[in-house]
Amino acid sequence: MKTPLITIITVCYNSAATIKNTIESVLNQSHTNIEYILIDGFSTDNTLAIIKSYESIFQEKKIAYKWISEPDKGIYDAFNKGIKLATGKWISFLGSDDYYLENALALYAEKIADSQEEYDLVYSKVQVEDGKIFKDTWSWNRFRRKMHIAHVGALQNKEYFKKYGLFDTSYAIAGDYELLLRAKEKLKTLKLEELTVIMSKGGISNTQIIKTYKETTRAKLETAGVSKFSSMLDYYLWVLKYKVKIIINAIFR
Repeated sequence: MKTPLITIITVCYNSAATIKNTIESVLNQSHTNIEYILIDGFSTDNTLAIIKSYESIFQEKKIAYKWISEPDKGIYDAFNKGIKLATGKWISFLGSDDYYLENALALYAEKIADSQEEYDLVYSKVQVEDGKIFKDTWSWNRFRRKMHIAHVGALQNKEYFKKYGLFDTSYAIAGDYELLLRAKEKLKTLKLEELTVIMSKGGISNTQIIKTYKETTRAKLETAGVSKFSSMLDYYLWVLKYKVKIIINAIFR
């Protein structure tokens, strides 16, 4: 059975140092029933030239390759632009400094083809460059309190966006978490036990920790319906752990 078309969306801005590795990880996948969309935020470095240099290679492999370069209002505005261009049944958001492992999309495609049900989200294990691995299994009771699975590389059913809307652009960091919270316990997920993506540890959610905690708390309050007491308790515990970690690292540096 032929698997549905998979759309990969990469958002980038001044990503010349990393974008080549990301693009080639898509280009080198054994599963080619895909389209690749790059949304560039009007980069001022060599990013756009690198993107253009791959047009003929994707054409030779008969893989749809689309890109736009224009100013945006942040990563979730750029994601929304990509979704509007997407024609695939499944959509993946791959960071401009992240990359797929070999055969990652083939593993996803096989998992989807073997499934007898319709899912909102198909996700896998994801490794951060520092060695940390996201390998938890999604559950609503945990997810409503913490983003315990990785959004990068996961596939989202395009029907989910039709039902629940696009990303909320008032978020700068936790918009992917907020979007998945909208379905609450009705979110239908399917886990792929393999490792498919290596994620950079330099992403915005890792470099702006306190802002990430604040936005996550807002999503829990406004979208997930978590009580103010529980949300604030989680927030202050996160901040405390973060501060303690900084002190310990400074002592043993």
